[in-house]
Amino acid sequence: MRDFRLLREVREELEDAGLRASIVVRDIKTSNELALNGDVPTPAASLAKLPLALAVLDAIETGQIDGAARLRVAPGFGTSPGTGQFRHEAHIAVADLVSLAITISDNGAADALLDLVPPAAVMAYLSRIGVHGINVRHAFGDLWDTPLERFQPQDAHLAHSLAIHGSTPASGHPVRQLDVARTNTGTAIGWADLLQTLWRGQKIEPAVAATLREHLRNNIIRHRLAPDFVADDARWASKTGTVLNLRHEAGVVEHSDGSQLVIVALSTSSVPATQQPAAEAALGSAARRMHDAVRYISHP
Repeated sequence: MRDFRLLREVREELEDAGLRASIVVRDIKTSNELALNGDVPTPAASLAKLPLALAVLDAIETGQIDGAARLRVAPGFGTSPGTGQFRHEAHIAVADLVSLAITISDNGAADALLDLVPPAAVMAYLSRIGVHGINVRHAFGDLWDTPLERFQPQDAHLAHSLAIHGSTPASGHPVRQLDVARTNTGTAIGWADLLQTLWRGQKIEPAVAATLREHLRNNIIRHRLAPDFVADDARWASKTGTVLNLRHEAGVVEHSDGSQLVIVALSTSSVPATQQPAAEAALGSAARRMHDAVRYISHP
């Protein structure tokens, strides 16, 4: 479906908030879709934990990996959630590391899993289930090794200015985590395909799909798109991704009438600030407007 007026209005509203965005909203059952810049490769940040979790859960389900086996997780001495703040070595079951990687976006947990199922294996799994437009290339600890960590908090705007102004016309960047040729990437359509496949249960083992869907429903990061979709008659399941001036979320809203819509919002901010509640609100509002249009067409 195409609604050029709505997409133009959404693009203008996002620009007013200092955002450039790729947004895809798709009805899972009918595949009716609205897309704004849906095929633009964008640094994935923590969204890349989604295919990693799927590949690990599949290996557990097929008996290649013991989900109860404990992996050593080194102390983090960092600022990322979960094991990144551990001060002592820990041993955590593989299945529990998947939960940590998705529900609290734990980079240490994800990297322990990536040692077990490396990027090449994750990419092979995506190919096997027919999902394209996503590239997993490097460890997640790299997301916490940007210029931002080298500045004092009062100088964070300098790191964001570098992120904003360093991009080349071909989407290269001196900051590796923002360079689409070197970092983990995905298009909004690619993430929508992954979530649609997950919710339909196509080509994914039923137990694997059910486990990851439940982890996404238990995601504790709820400040970005969740305020626009959580209600008494709707449930929101998602994964966020944030690094420097990137703010992403990919999820599914499940309505009590049985309708389910994938919503993927990938955004790049031109405002040199770490905390941007207005940008978060604008992104949620844009996604909600597109959701309402798709839902009306699919379920008038």
